[in-house]
Amino acid sequence: MPVVVFRRNAEVYEAEVKENTNLVVRAGIKQFPFPHLRYECGMGKCARCACRVLAGGEYLPPPNWKEKKQLGARLDEGYRLACQLWIEHDIELEQDDLPVEP
Repeated sequence: MPVVVFRRNAEVYEAEVKENTNLVVRAGIKQFPFPHLRYECGMGKCARCACRVLAGGEYLPPPNWKEKKQLGARLDEGYRLACQLWIEHDIELEQDDLPVEP
């Protein structure tokens, strides 16, 4: 099972998740071990769930059109939308409080 390391507010959370897990979906149904994940719509429209991928990004598919629209140049900085990612491999994510502007 993939291990997710999630960093937010100077805290680090680590847990195993089932393969093909979407972190925002899990958070929405209260089956998510990371209490500080910031998210809202879950559909790639608001970018509130934007996270910087610190490790494991090579296993993710390329950004989809929603991520390109919402994140713009921040994609080059390693940002992705958590709501658009289905986790199949170990990954390390960091979420900051900076607003995401395309």
